[in-house]
Amino acid sequence: MKPSYLTMLVSPLLGLVLAFGAGDVTAVFGAGPQSALAQSLSPTETIPPNAHARPYGTGWQCDYSFRPINTGCVAITPPANAYISDFSIRSGWECSRGYREIDGGCQEIKLPADAHEIDSSYGRRGWECDRGYQVAGHKCTAITVPKNAYLTDAGYGRGWECERGFRASGETCIAVIIPANAYLQASGNGWKCERGYRQDNDSCARVEIPQNGYLETAGENWRCMRGYKKSGTACVAIDVPANAHIGNSGEEWECNRPYGRKQDACLAP
Repeated sequence: MKPSYLTMLVSPLLGLVLAFGAGDVTAVFGAGPQSALAQSLSPTETIPPNAHARPYGTGWQCDYSFRPINTGCVAITPPANAYISDFSIRSGWECSRGYREIDGGCQEIKLPADAHEIDSSYGRRGWECDRGYQVAGHKCTAITVPKNAYLTDAGYGRGWECERGFRASGETCIAVIIPANAYLQASGNGWKCERGYRQDNDSCARVEIPQNGYLETAGENWRCMRGYKKSGTACVAIDVPANAHIGNSGEEWECNRPYGRKQDACLAP
């Protein structure tokens, strides 16, 4: 079948929409109140000066370098050392590099020694200290790194951390003293007792496991086997009465059904 004239007219436009999206096609053919891709305005709505119909949806939007005020569009007037920016919703402009916004204007950033500018125009200062320095008022002072320590990238705190096997004590790093039957923790600034030992002040004491007991998962204490319960430092057998059984916890007994517990016995209902 020979394609109709309407098909030949619509197909190229449909192809552009699928390939580039409605917004890009609108930019090619022009965006305005008569745009084929813009939906109709409401009967009472008109496009103000320096505005155009939205490329999708309904209504209008301001042209580039204008921003909405009440029911119209006013020109964005950047202050000295600023430029118009689509990323600034509040004012429509941003300060140029080397300046930061203060009281509706752009003030030159005064760099102290051993500092560098940052891209953010909303920073407290517009600059940061170089590595090895930290902020002290309106200047950068050198970080004094003690022995057995290293510089950190954090812009706050003391600016250094102790090496593994040392811990901070004031402005110095002291060695972590590891007692017998202990090891250095993953953090590198403390120690922990090996499995089967528990901390006792600055040393590790062996966990004494009684008969019918076992070392618990954490390795710092012991528990009684099923059918036994703790009594001081020993494990004593659970006295199970008639018509009862060891419960799920393994440390207590429960009555068989349909018997009911009464003190230390299981009685028929």
